Amino acid sequence: MRGGETGAGRRGGDEPPIALALAEARAAGARGEVPVGAVVTDAAGRVLACAGNEVEARRDPSAHAEMLALRAAAAARGDKVLPDCTLTVTLEPCPMCAQAASFFRVRRVVFGAYDPKGGGVEHGPRLYASAACHHAPEVVGGVREGEAGALLRAFFAGLR
Repeated sequence: MRGGETGAGRRGGDEPPIALALAEARAAGARGEVPVGAVVTDAAGRVLACAGNEVEARRDPSAHAEMLALRAAAAARGDKVLPDCTLTVTLEPCPMCAQAASFFRVRRVVFGAYDPKGGGVEHGPRLYASAACHHAPEVVGGVREGEAGALLRAFFAGLR
């Protein structure tokens, strides 16, 4: 499932969300996109949407995996908020994506690799710690961090 396609009916128990996100990241990298993948699951662990970065393909700087997955999950539900959902992503969300997760009111954000340069959760503006934060989800970082980081390092090494 790429590009924000929904995965209604898939159970997160069949494959952990981070594994699905890593598969989306690998697919994005193979398309020449920065290899980041995201998955949105509901409280029962069902996959609502999966996506990989599509910034280059769409020529849209907001086409990050998280944005595409959140939009697709909300559309699949026919709602604008996802209060019982978890956003799982291979890289610490940037400030734009962290804020989007807040506005979608996700319950949890789970990510793989930390992003000291561009992150918005544990680094940079640390949006969820701000008094101006709309909604602060629970955050779990470093899930399969080594694998997620290796994908990114290999991709950028190939550009040099």
